Amino acid sequence: MATTAHKRILIVTPAAEGSRRGNRITAQRWASLLRSLGHTVDIAETYSGQDCDLLIALHARRSLPSVLDYAADRPSQPLIVALTGTDLYHDLRVDQSCLEALRLATRLVVLQPAAVAELPEEYQDKTRVIYQSAVAPPNPCPPRAEVFEVCVLAHLRPVKDPFRAALAARRLPDDSRIRVLHLGAALSAEMERRARREMKENRRYVWLGDTPRGVAQRILARSRLLVLTSEMEGGANVLSEAIAAGVPVVASRIPGTTGIVGEDYPALFDVGDTDALARLLVRAEADRAFYQELKERIAELTKLVDPARERHAWRDLLAEIWRLTEENSANT
Repeated sequence: MATTAHKRILIVTPAAEGSRRGNRITAQRWASLLRSLGHTVDIAETYSGQDCDLLIALHARRSLPSVLDYAADRPSQPLIVALTGTDLYHDLRVDQSCLEALRLATRLVVLQPAAVAELPEEYQDKTRVIYQSAVAPPNPCPPRAEVFEVCVLAHLRPVKDPFRAALAARRLPDDSRIRVLHLGAALSAEMERRARREMKENRRYVWLGDTPRGVAQRILARSRLLVLTSEMEGGANVLSEAIAAGVPVVASRIPGTTGIVGEDYPALFDVGDTDALARLLVRAEADRAFYQELKERIAELTKLVDPARERHAWRDLLAEIWRLTEENSANT
């Protein structure tokens, strides 16, 4: 009978130690979860011969050298490749080398069900959906009464379309109480200059920079809305955090988001459509029935981000992985 007790697992992520990028945060969360299941887990930027029973590679393209080296060194041992938003919605469409990571993987992991359809049909059966879990911060502060705070929690990089909410805020009526709080590191000098310039010119926009995770979660929890403007996502962890905290979401209509909230979620706008975002912000602030509808829709999703659900999904996946490994070993 297959067992997953006391395995040595290596998680490879291209995001460096100390980074607050999504891939590193995901790797750290998964490491903690897998340790709670009884495993020894290390995180590295690359596989370089480390002794392990299983490699989990985050990012098919950027971790491809590690995938190839691991498969060559340990051809009989299992491999999980976790696909990111740039894998699914860019790299797999333009770089055929990524397919080698999919071929070599024992199992593929995606973060929301719409992602499965992005994969070549021959790899869909070995793909598993594992929603990212989150918990609300303890003792959250209530929303501020004097302003209608909306939170953008994203690093300043082009794929996040990070200034879309600021641009929409410029188009709000004079009597709107909306203020945009933007939390996230500027990943280039130009992005930092633009954020500082935007604060000077836009009274509704405040950039708080690279904020500690706990502080960011508390600000999110007190906000009236999360605004998610990304051009692509595999399944944003900040969306899970908003759901866990019961914070309604206004989001760009991309598969990585609609795969979680649903195609019929009532607060979606087309990528880059500033006017549509501004209209949704005004409606959320002024229309109590609409805002309540958003809160109810988010509440219905809470079960998807339950940590116990994610833990069980990983437990089941690892049991499946080791059962297959033992069967393959017995047949050779």
